[in-house]
Amino acid sequence: QVQLMESGGGLVQPGGSLRLSCAASGSIASSNLMGWYRQAPGKERELVASSFRGGFTNYADSAKGRFTISRDNAKNTVYLQMNSLKLEDTAVYYCNARFSYGSFWGQGTQVTVSS
Repeated sequence: QVQLMESGGGLVQPGGSLRLSCAASGSIASSNLMGWYRQAPGKERELVASSFRGGFTNYADSAKGRFTISRDNAKNTVYLQMNSLKLEDTAVYYCNARFSYGSFWGQGTQVTVSS
């Protein structure tokens, strides 16, 4: 069992930046994938960015050029740097870790973009 704890959410104005962190209770070095998802009110949860073991990263079209996912295996932490935030980025952001033995989710962190 792996526990994930997101942090770094908050209220930010359009055009601003936030850095989300996801700290894992165990090693993430063996994870197949570490990802960030988000869910806005009334909408389904959607993939924002993912980091595969080996270094490959993938982004939703809405995140390309603005968001960057990175991982620090030594700290068992995954980050999501979000720049040029838009109103439509408002959502609860969730961290996901996928291992050969299971998939785990954090409790989420709220990101609100508002003027």
